[in-house]
Amino acid sequence: MPIWKSPQSLEELRERAENTMGQHLEMEFVELGEDFLKMKMPVIAKTKQPMGLLHGGATAALAETIGSISAVMCVDAERESIVGLELNINHVRAMKEGFVFATCKPFHLGRTTHVWNIEIKDEKERLVSVARLTTMVIKKH
Repeated sequence: MPIWKSPQSLEELRERAENTMGQHLEMEFVELGEDFLKMKMPVIAKTKQPMGLLHGGATAALAETIGSISAVMCVDAERESIVGLELNINHVRAMKEGFVFATCKPFHLGRTTHVWNIEIKDEKERLVSVARLTTMVIKKH
């Protein structure tokens, strides 16, 4: 059963990402399922740290982006919005090139808070980072 209350197509999500950090870091929405969203991000100069490895901040930005967009699609967009409360991320594998893929699924979809699990893997499905994002549902004025 779909979890989305305000679903958007991949094309709508791509349009929404224009002129954002996600676009600058070349993040791209690649798949939308009944209970998950998937994005990819290249490991290139602008997403690397000086030692040539994928920057933890770029990875965290990917996790925050996919989790926040997922949360927005799980509320009544006419009356509610989402703000981030906490992001926790652990990096378990270094990346020097290629792409990373973030898959976001909910742990908890409450009336006032959501908790999201984000797994970031390489092209061979090996875990690179794992994140948990907590968001709060707020009423629009």
